[in-house]
Amino acid sequence: MSRDIKIAPLTAEAFAPFGDVLNCDGDPDKMINAGLCGRFHDRAKVDCDGQVGISLFRSELRALPYQLDLVERHPLGSQAFIPMSMDSFLVIVADLDLRPQSFVTAPGEGINFHRGTWHGVLTPLSGPGLFAVIDRVDDGPNLEEHVFDVPFRVVR
Repeated sequence: MSRDIKIAPLTAEAFAPFGDVLNCDGDPDKMINAGLCGRFHDRAKVDCDGQVGISLFRSELRALPYQLDLVERHPLGSQAFIPMSMDSFLVIVADLDLRPQSFVTAPGEGINFHRGTWHGVLTPLSGPGLFAVIDRVDDGPNLEEHVFDVPFRVVR
């Protein structure tokens, strides 16, 4: 049995069971600021028990092939990652049976994990690895981790 996971391009359809893709594809929903700014409205739902906050994460760069030995989930709230650069990053998710899949974002594209979605850790592959994160900031049991007995290898 192969433990390799091939990276797929991130699409809204493929990612729908796990969350939302945050991008500016298509025409803006509304023009604002005297017609100088396009608003792409309500691209993801924040689903959270408790207080929502905006944090900044700075993550170390990773390389491929990437060893996946851990996934986590947040049962009390969704979690959005919005890159603060035009760099792609690796997104790893797993279904309820803990079968992982991997995607790569387009430059500048973000994601929003649905509440309770198993996912890998923040994995920038280039650039500064700086992200705005919108998630639950209250104390409490909002982190579950699963360590794989045998790691997976994420490959192009």
